[in-house]
Amino acid sequence: MTFALALLALHSRAQQSPPHRLILKDGSYQLVTKYEVKGDRVRYYSSEREDWEELPNSLVDWPATEKYESDRATPPPEAAELDKELEHVEAPLPEVAPGLRIPEDTGVFLLDNFLGEPQLLEINQTAGDINRNTKVNILKGTINPVAGLKQTIELPGAHAAIQSHVDVPALYIKLEDTPPQPANTSDSNKSSDPQKPQQPAPSDTFRILHVEVKGNKRIVGDVKRQLTGKISHEEHAIKTSASRLNGGWLRVTPTETLAPGEYALVEMADNGAMNLYVWDFGVNPKAPQNPNPWKPDAK
Repeated sequence: MTFALALLALHSRAQQSPPHRLILKDGSYQLVTKYEVKGDRVRYYSSEREDWEELPNSLVDWPATEKYESDRATPPPEAAELDKELEHVEAPLPEVAPGLRIPEDTGVFLLDNFLGEPQLLEINQTAGDINRNTKVNILKGTINPVAGLKQTIELPGAHAAIQSHVDVPALYIKLEDTPPQPANTSDSNKSSDPQKPQQPAPSDTFRILHVEVKGNKRIVGDVKRQLTGKISHEEHAIKTSASRLNGGWLRVTPTETLAPGEYALVEMADNGAMNLYVWDFGVNPKAPQNPNPWKPDAK
């Protein structure tokens, strides 16, 4: 690909020139110094996190990426003034597909595609049980299992209400108590000031777990209290890529295709404990259409 060769040639001048943009289909982008396409994966060197990362090729908007590189080569003289004006304009809710924007100020939404049409689905929280006992919130530290014994975190029903027809669903997250963050901040949240407290990385705050179906329930994971009193949990986490969007939104996407089955998005505390209230969904290409989806605006 001509554009890929151009990026590799420019790598030696990365110190003198601004990083390039790998534009994604949901409107966000990754700042890169170079990248390479390997089959259905794109491997790139992040200029923000100074490390190699990868994502599915299908998530990249190649025409928009190439157009950006073409336009930046000969920027119009009024571009700088326009950028200054846009900084003072309130950013609209993120557009996740052509003509399809996130409809609410907060919430958790899944970007699906049904019969060739992008659809946005809101996922409501589901409260899990500890061995079908009283519903509690591990994040608040109210669970106190017997020392040395494991207890399972269970969700009622064999299937989640929301089923994704795509195997790499993008999840858009903004909770009411989420502090404002700039778009495309580093996932590692590096800081040059050692005295400044570090913010949790997006990939540490939210995880996608593979849920095991047993009869008419789904097992999210196991929780165990050690003899020292420390609570730990075991689960099957999926590797994800996280990036921040304008307006405080966070996009979490699997870095690998998800096998058909049941999954849950969970929130983690700073100490590694898991919130028992999760956002559950499934992956089933043959599932019927989800109820009440948001669809692209008619042109």
